[in-house]
Amino acid sequence: MQQTAAVIGRSVGATCSMRTRFLAVHAGRRAAARSKRELRNHASVPLQEEARVLDKVFSGAAEGQVLVVPQLKPLIDQHLGKTLSLSSIYRMLARHGWRKLAPDTAHPQGDAQAREDWKKNSAPRWIKSAPASPTLRR
Repeated sequence: MQQTAAVIGRSVGATCSMRTRFLAVHAGRRAAARSKRELRNHASVPLQEEARVLDKVFSGAAEGQVLVVPQLKPLIDQHLGKTLSLSSIYRMLARHGWRKLAPDTAHPQGDAQAREDWKKNSAPRWIKSAPASPTLRR
């Protein structure tokens, strides 16, 4: 065991644990360890259920509609039968390949003309004249 530990660069205790685990898996007494990516320890619902809910809720996306996720959150909660946080919904969307296509600079139902008029006519009150820069001395 000491020679094996030296060759693989592990301690004797770690090498013994690895050997014991390997023998248990090989004999069928224990399941093989899964990678972290396969685990969803805190999953709300299975992936297939998530996909089914997203297909129902976002059916209008295939027709080119603009979808605002916070407004659709109650529908997702209703279909799942439990309340999810908004960040959980965004993570669910990322898991299933949904991406934001355009930057969200303005609300889709906003008035663009009113926004432009406000930009032209409003004086920024937060900008002060910059003080003269001091000279640097060593």
